[in-house]
Parts: sequence; C-alpha cells; structure tokens
Amino acid sequence: MKHPKRVLGTFTLAMITAAAIISLRNLPGAAVFGFSSVFYFGVAALIFFIPIALATAELAAGWPHAGGAYVWVSEAFGKKWGFFALWAAWMGIIAWFPAILAFTATMLAHLIAPVFPGFEESKPFYFAVMFVVFWGATFLNFLGIQTSSWISSLGVLSGTVIPGALIIVLGIWWVLAGHDTHIVFSTQTLIPDFQLETMVLFAGILLGFVGVEVAAYHVKEAKEPQKEYPRAIAIAAIFILVISIVGTLSIAMVVPQKEISLLSGLIQGFTVFLSAFDLVWAVPILALLLLIGSLAGINTWIVGPAKGLLVTAQDGFLPPSLARVNDKGVPTGMLIFQATIGTILSFVFLFMDSHSAAFWVLTALSAQFAVVQYGFVFAAVLRLRYSQPHTHRAYRVPGGKAGLWLIALVGIAACAFGFWIGFVPPSQLETGDKTTYQTLLGACVIILSCIPLVFSLKRRFRRKKA
Repeated sequence: MKHPKRVLGTFTLAMITAAAIISLRNLPGAAVFGFSSVFYFGVAALIFFIPIALATAELAAGWPHAGGAYVWVSEAFGKKWGFFALWAAWMGIIAWFPAILAFTATMLAHLIAPVFPGFEESKPFYFAVMFVVFWGATFLNFLGIQTSSWISSLGVLSGTVIPGALIIVLGIWWVLAGHDTHIVFSTQTLIPDFQLETMVLFAGILLGFVGVEVAAYHVKEAKEPQKEYPRAIAIAAIFILVISIVGTLSIAMVVPQKEISLLSGLIQGFTVFLSAFDLVWAVPILALLLLIGSLAGINTWIVGPAKGLLVTAQDGFLPPSLARVNDKGVPTGMLIFQATIGTILSFVFLFMDSHSAAFWVLTALSAQFAVVQYGFVFAAVLRLRYSQPHTHRAYRVPGGKAGLWLIALVGIAACAFGFWIGFVPPSQLETGDKTTYQTLLGACVIILSCIPLVFSLKRRFRRKKA
C-alpha cells in the first residue's frame, strides 16, 4: 500500500487544528462566566480537547478510511454501533444548524437596524430568516454547487479573522487605557463557585472544541508523527486558548454579566468599544462581516455531514428514501430530512421566552449528541489497542497502555458530565419551567436516538428474510 508523502511539520499541523476549532460564536456564552471563564477553558482543554485530539489521531493513523467514527467504532464494536455513533454526530450538527441560523438572523437584524429597527427581538423575523436561509441553502446544494476554497476563505476571514482580531485588540486597549471593567481580575474570581446551575454553560465551551478530529486525518502526513503531533496539539491548544480567552474577556469586561446575549454578545461588545471612538456607525459593517461568515459556514456544512453518512448506505442501514442521490451526486433524501428536523427544532425560537434561552437549548442538544459520539470514539480507541494490536499506526497515544487508559477514561468522564449537565437549566438564562426544559431536551434526545436503532432493526429483518 502506498503511504502518503510526509510533508507536514509541527506548525502546519497546529494551524490545521486551530482552524478547525476557532469560532467567535461561542464567546458570549463563555463571557457569562466572567474571569472564571479562563478556568473553564483550561479544564475543557485538559479533559476534552487534548484527549480527543490524541485518541482520534491514533484512530486516523490506523484506520484512515472514509467514514471516520463509523469506521473506528465499527471496527471496535460492530457496524450497528458505528452507525449509531455517526448518526449521533449528524444529529449534533442538525441541532447546531438552528443555532447558527439564529446567529445569522441576529447579524441581519443588526445590519438592517439603522433602517428597520426592532427586529432584534422579533420571533417571527428570526424564524422566517432561519427558514429561508436553511431551505435556500439546502436547495442550492441540490445543484451540486461546490463551495470553492476562496469562498470558504472569505467566510473565515470575514467571520472570524477580522472581527476576532479587532475585538481582541480593542479588549487589550481597553485595559491598557485604564477603562472600568465589569469583571474583577483576582484569584478569587478565577475559581468558580461550582454550583451546577452556574456551571451548565460549560457544555457550550466543550462544544466549542468539537471538530478537532479533522486535523487527525493529517497525522500520517507529518514528518515525524509520534513527536510532532503532540507538539502540534500543545501549540494549537495554547493558540486556541489565548484567542478564546482574550476574546471572551473582551466581551465580559464591557458588557454586564446579566445583560450578555448569547446571540448578540459580540455586537454588544463592539458597540461599547466603538462608542469610545464615536464609531458606532461601524457596528452594522461588523454585523455584515459576521453575517457573511455565518452564511459561508452554513453552506459549507449543509452537504458535507450528510455525504459522510452515505458510507452507511453501503452496509444497508439507510432506507431508500434517505439514501437517494441525484444525478449530481447530492444526497437529496438526507438533505431534506436534515432540513426538516432542523426546521422543527427551530420552532423553539417561537416558544422560548428569549432568543438566548432558545439558542442555549439547541446548543445543549448539539453538545449532548457530540459527546455521545466522542464517548464511542474513546471506547473504540481503547478496545482496538487490545483487539487489533498489530494494526500499523503511524501514531499512538503517548505513555503506552497506561497513557491510553488515562486519556480514554478522562475523555469518557468528560463526555458523561457534558451529557448530564446539559439537562440542568442554566441560572444565567430564563429557560422557563425546569420540568418543561428537561422534558423538551429529553424528548429530543430519545426520539432522535431511536431513529438509527429502528433503522438497524429493519436492516436485521431484511437480512433475515434474504
């Protein structure tokens, strides 16, 4: 078998990892923690980001086939559970779509505010924008139009690089200029009070680290994988933490904790900063940049995960209605299913008391499905080290079997905690009745989790008849 040419160095691997992770949309949720967000980011990196990066690197090095988690979990526990793990990942992304669509609606509302004010709090406006953008992007992808690299680059530049660099520079300037802040920098405020109701938004920070496995696929291209990948992960972790922490604190410094909106937090921060320079007129421009970035991100993610799930169709898991592909090679059945489920979940914005509360419910649901997938991945890397010890791996988790057990158990514990704490209503948001909140989340998790189990049962019956 021909091995890929090894051309990637430590810094390149680190930047690939960072590019897959960094996003500004999660900063307002972390800013609610104030200075203790530094603590939460550090913990999330230690118990979630680093274990995922190391575990998926070993799996990608040993089984570098299309399908990712489906292949890895199938090798360890059978194709039924591989299908379930990949389905959980897809459900996490589907739950994420209404959240990013709501962010898109928020940026559009701020963009048109100078001419059409008041839409920031309009529930029908939010739902209409989410519906039109989601289904519009879905049908656009039916044509098989590929998002070119320059459009993706434009989205990253406008939605992350420019506003991210600006808010960090403004935050540093705010401190150096001696302006008053809404947070206190001390050892007492660094350590949180560890009350469950205030720790819930930590699940959002965990969700911000999802996607690191994208970089794991490049581990075999490293010049010296065993040495360079751990270094790259360390560099990426530092880079991501610095960007995330400074960006988060920039918002927390100028926006009172109880006033931070999970959707508008970035714009709130920019408004305060730019007011100091009499540049409030520039806020809609920043909203436009963030809007372009979110639209590019939505279009990029619309078809990718659905196509990834097509690998399970070869093993008979998907019904014909979902496995249908048009003449452009686009999985139209799954895209329609994806848009339908996403639209149903979007109704939460019409019934929750606030946009922030609705955004959080979807973020919590997305995080819960994400950690389910990663729980299977951690279990798979552990089992495969014993069941297939002779499979060549260009990279292995450092520390031998003891190191592997440590990484896997810490990761599984983090996933279990992230799943469980999602059911606790955050005290920082008005989510309504606790029982209703938990019932809503629980029903979504159960219903969406049962679908792949039903497909697996149908597959078994079909094979018995054959």
